[in-house]
Parts: sequence; structure tokens; C-alpha cells
Amino acid sequence: MKKLIAIGSLLVVMVALHFIFPVPLKVEYSTVITDEKDAVLNAYLTSQQKWRMKTELNEISPLLQKAIVHKEDKWFYFHPGINPFAMARALFNNVFSLERTSGASTITMQVARALEPRPRNIWSKIIEVFRAFQLEIALSKQEILQLYLNLVPYGGNIEGVKSAAVIYFRKSPDHLSLAEITALSVIPNRPSYLVMGRSNDAIVRERNKWLMRFLADGLFSTTEIRDALEEPLTAVRNTVPHEIPHLAVKLKQSGQANIPTFIRLDTQLKTEKLVSDYVRSKKALGIHNAAVVIIDNRTNRVITYVGSADFNDSTDGGQVNGAAAVRQPGSTLKPLVYGLAIDAGLLTPKTIMTDVAINYNGYAPENYDRQFNGYVTMEYALDHSLNIPAVKCLRSVGKDHFTSVLSGLGFRQVKADRGKLGLSMILGGCGATLEELTALFSMFAHEGIFMQPDFMDGHPQNKSHRVLSPAASFMISDVLSKINRPDFPLSWQSTEKMPRIAWKTGTSYGRRDAWSIGYNKHFTIGVWVGNFSGRGVPSLSGAEIATPLLFRIFNSVDYNSEKDWFTQPADCNNRFVCSASGLPPGEFCTEQVNDYFIPMYSSTAKCDHMKEVVVSPDGKISYCINCMPESGYRKMLLPAYAPEMLAWMEEQQIVHNNIPPHNSRCEKIFREGAPTITAPQNNAEYLIDRNHREPLQLACNAGTEVERVHWYVNDRYYKTAGARQKIFFIPEEGQVKITCSDDRGRNRDVRIVVKYY
Repeated sequence: MKKLIAIGSLLVVMVALHFIFPVPLKVEYSTVITDEKDAVLNAYLTSQQKWRMKTELNEISPLLQKAIVHKEDKWFYFHPGINPFAMARALFNNVFSLERTSGASTITMQVARALEPRPRNIWSKIIEVFRAFQLEIALSKQEILQLYLNLVPYGGNIEGVKSAAVIYFRKSPDHLSLAEITALSVIPNRPSYLVMGRSNDAIVRERNKWLMRFLADGLFSTTEIRDALEEPLTAVRNTVPHEIPHLAVKLKQSGQANIPTFIRLDTQLKTEKLVSDYVRSKKALGIHNAAVVIIDNRTNRVITYVGSADFNDSTDGGQVNGAAAVRQPGSTLKPLVYGLAIDAGLLTPKTIMTDVAINYNGYAPENYDRQFNGYVTMEYALDHSLNIPAVKCLRSVGKDHFTSVLSGLGFRQVKADRGKLGLSMILGGCGATLEELTALFSMFAHEGIFMQPDFMDGHPQNKSHRVLSPAASFMISDVLSKINRPDFPLSWQSTEKMPRIAWKTGTSYGRRDAWSIGYNKHFTIGVWVGNFSGRGVPSLSGAEIATPLLFRIFNSVDYNSEKDWFTQPADCNNRFVCSASGLPPGEFCTEQVNDYFIPMYSSTAKCDHMKEVVVSPDGKISYCINCMPESGYRKMLLPAYAPEMLAWMEEQQIVHNNIPPHNSRCEKIFREGAPTITAPQNNAEYLIDRNHREPLQLACNAGTEVERVHWYVNDRYYKTAGARQKIFFIPEEGQVKITCSDDRGRNRDVRIVVKYY
């Protein structure tokens, strides 16, 4: 009875101690980044400067598990954490030999020692025994074995089977041979003596002894042992792989021990070489860096990530992550705004837009070549990357709506700055990263559905949402895939080897950033070229600098691929439209072209670019229904130009037919049609250097019947000019009222504020 009470009391004490002093199971592991095949790409030391790479038991070959358990602790799966027979044997041997000749540590006790390193004495051994019991209570045998294989020392600062396999053999544990497994198993017994690469002969001798024991115990077949005995040991301590350094730094912030990526190492290495070689060839131009992101559109996974031309190049900022750096995106956002306009029913590819001077509250954008093109189609405006039509398109779509869409697509800087962004954002006046832009263009490949690309396995970002209709995405892709474009690089005139892609280029203000982003059904590839210092380069442009690199990479990753392309979706139909307007033909339209459109969304308004006008017999006066005489008139078909187009054509001295001035005796013209002041903008504020007083422009849009206009400043007459003539004046500081009166007596006012500094 007393014995039972004693045993019970001991158990109570043990349980109490178990809860009072819980076993410390938290282990710090090295951060390990792996590729799509689970090969280690990069790793980081623990805070104790250890290589301790975590591996799950199912990643360790059963061969290795069997060899380790048989060598270290045959009775592991049967004892409660300690082996009393082994302890008794060790005690007897150690006492009678007067020195420590035999150990009795089980795998569980070794785990306890690794979790809490202590001086090797009797007190430490007692604690190890207690901790071993605790481990057996808290964990399964499989979990204990996994901890052991993650903590076992392999010399120096290498701990764990995975660390040893990677550093010594450049392999994962499940790819180790029996000879390699046994060689590793002997190192923990004498890690300071058996050093891989320095004492391989001694390791081989120990290895072969154990292989023969395995044979004697029937653990492995004769053939397996013979092959293992004959296998040479050439392993040395290698450096830990240091691939994808920029992405590794980025993903390390997740705090995970194991970070499985979808990187395809062969594609990554080929792309890195292409980037390095290309940048080296451009250094004479003052161009020192580039970055690339590749998304596999079939899986939405990032398979290649190059942050700079050379991570180790400290001179040119090689450690800066160019793929994640916020830069000005140039014209790369234009496809999105045109796609939104298509879905809003504002545009189709053949819709005619005006490319002439505009001024929105003092903002007067210019085209890249500082030229105007007059009437252009939407597809021409996009594939020629014209700035003025894009700004007009953004104004129609709505800047706030556009920034909201970009914010929803993960454009962090746009979201942060949304309150202060203007129309210039469509030309690059905002911040974006290569990661964000590449993800945006992959949306077109997914027929308008946006999904954040996946960087890591187990962390899917596929919360998808529709941004554009399939029809709008198809139309944009069709425009961007045409190769007869001005941004098609001269060095790639022969395209037989090129997979078909859609792409868009961009060049930031000051020629600091060159972009080229392309996609097809298989891949989306984003390329940035420039300098991390922000220094501009005169020859830097998306078309001539970034696009050749994009094409080289596409040829590398998608060479000889299937030539399939996006098919016309069900919501995209065809129709004939007037070539002069892009609208369904009206009564007087003679030239028609085929165009895509979206039923129920695209405009159904009939084209009215030609009007039947009632004129006097000499064709010098036009009439409306209110003033048309009963006789003595004739009808003419004349083009109805927009006022801004009339002004541009007269400025360019382009000969054109015009609707004659309206009947001056018509009462209606005195009630309607006052000129519209286009410069300066109403309620705008103008800052002028008082030492260099730049004049402000005065301009208006007036009806075709108007020949002269009269300008007034603060109700005082200033000057008379032609209806479409631009004049200038130097204003006084403060509130300024500007009035424009036409030769029919109709007038309009604007008010501005002028401040001198």
C-alpha cells in the first residue's frame, strides 16, 4: 500500500511539475525559400547564427528515418522517453570503467538537450529525463522524431537534416542516397572531429562500419549495402544558395520558416542572364539597371522575379528592388482607361477622337512629339500612345472612378495619393510599381478578371473581381497586339520567331523610367529599365530600350509555343460604322469600316458628321428653320466640324469646307451660341513670377458664323481678334474678370485669380 501511495505521489508531483515547468517547444528556424520543385533557393541564419532549416517528417525519406532510428535509438517507438535498460548498462559501464564510456540518451532525451542546452552533469541528466517524459506526454513519436531531425547537430553552425543535406550535398533530404544518409548519421556523435570536406576519409570509415551493422541486422539488402559501400564521399561544405535575393527579402517579412514559391529556377536564371547582359550593353548610354516580373497566366503564379541587374553591385544600387520600387508609370495605364471607356459605352476601336490642343484648368497636355494629329481613331490613339486623347478619355471616365479602380487593383501609391492626383496621372503623373503594372496587364489575359498573382504556395491571392468586360479586354488586346506600331523596335523587324503578344510601352517624365509590359495567353512579362538614382537618360524610352528586352525574354520563355490567341468573346459583336466618326452610319455616310462593339452598351447614336445645310444661292449665308426664306435658297452637304477642330485646321492652314456664317438677321442666334472661352479656365488660379511676367493666353470657341471677337479685361476693352485667333495679355494681381464678345453681340465671362511670387 505504501508503495502505491509513493508511486501515486510521485506521479502527482510529476504532473504538477509538468504544468509548472512546461517543456519549451518553440524553436527558431532559418527562413528557407524554395522553388516550385521544393529546391532551396535562399535561406537566412537564425538569430543565434545557426543554419537550422525546418523540414516536415513527410519530406524526409523513410530510408533516412529508418537508418537514424536504428543507429540512435532502436527502442524509440517502444520506450516512454527513456530506456531504463540502456541507462542501467551505461551506469554500470561508466562506474566500473571510472570514466564515461557508454551513453544512454534516447532520441527523446537528445531532443530535450537540444531544446535546452545545459552543462553535461548529473543534474542536467535528471532534467533531461524529466523533459523526456514531458515530451512523450505532449508530442507523438512522429513529432518527436521530426524535432530530432530538425535539431541534430552536423558540425559548426549546421543543425538539422535539411540544413546538412542542402549545405553538404546540394540536395533535399528525400533525395539523399543510403551512403549519404549514413555518412550524415555518424557526424552528430563527434561533430567537431568528423567534419565534412575536411575528414571525409574518417567519415567514410565510420559510415562503412554502420553500413555493415545495418547489413548484419537485416535493415537493408546486400545489394543496397554493397552500392552504398562503393559510393565515394566527395561532399564539402558549400555556401547556402542565394537565388532570387530581392524576392527573398520581400517574402522573409511573412515570418514563416518555410516559404514555398512558384519560381521556375531555369526561367529565373535565363532571365537574370538576359537582364545582366542587356544592361551591360547599355551602360555606355548611362543606363545601369533593369527589373523583370513574369506571371504564368495559366496559374496566376509569379515564376520569375528579377529586382536588379546585379544584386551584389553596390555601385549602381543592386540591392534596390526595382520590381517593388514606386516609379512614374509613363503611358502604361492608358489601356485600362480606354477599356473602362469602352465598357461605359463611350468608345469603340474605330471611334473618332480629336487630338488638338486642350486646356483643363490650366493643364495643357502635349503629345510625346509635341504635334497634333487632328481626328484619330481610338485604336490609333492607343497604339500611337497619344497623350491628349488619353487625357480626354480619363476626363470622360472620371478621375475619381479611375483612381478607385486602381486602388482596388492594389496600386498602393495611387490609393495613398488619390486625393491629390489630377488628369496627368494617365500620362505617368502618379506612382506605381512593376509588380502592380504586371498584375494589371495579366487582367487583360484573364478576359477582364483581376487576380492578385500568387508569390507563395499556401497563400492564394485569387480573390478575383471583374474590372473589364471580356469584350473590352479583347478589343484592347487586339489593338495592343498590332506590330505595325511606332513603338515597335527597329531591331525586331523580323518577327518570325516572336510569339504573338500584346504590349504597351511607357516613358516617364524626364526619361527616368522605361517600361514595356506584354502578355499573351501563357505569360505576362513586365520590364522596367532605368537608374535607381533617378537620373534621366536622353536615349531612355520604353519603345527603344525596354521593349527589346521584353521581346528577348518572351522569346526565351515562350519560344515555339502554341500560336493560339484570344478568341472574340460572346459579348463582342461586329458592325459597320462611318469611318469619319466611328458611329453607326447616318443618312449621308458614304465610307464605312468594320468595328467591334458591345450590344446594349456601345453608342447607337447615328453619325451626323455631314449635315444638310440650307444656304443662300451664292453659298455665303446659312439658314436655320427659324430664318429660312420661302424661296431663293439651295441645300448643301457640309461637314460639321467641332469648334476646336475648326480652330486647329485654320491654325494649320488646312483647306476645308465649312458651314457658311449664319443669317445675321436670325433672331435665334442672339439668344444662343455665345463663344466659349477655352483659355484661361474659369475659376482657375494662376501663379506668375513677378520678375518674369509670363503672359496668359486668351482663346475661345465660336460658331462658324462668327468672324471677329472682342476681348475685355475687368470690363475694359482690351483687343479685337479673329474668332479662332489666340492672343495674350499680362494680368494684374488679384481677381480678374475676362469677357469675350462676338460680332453678333453675344458674350461670355470667366473669372480667375492671379498671384505673383
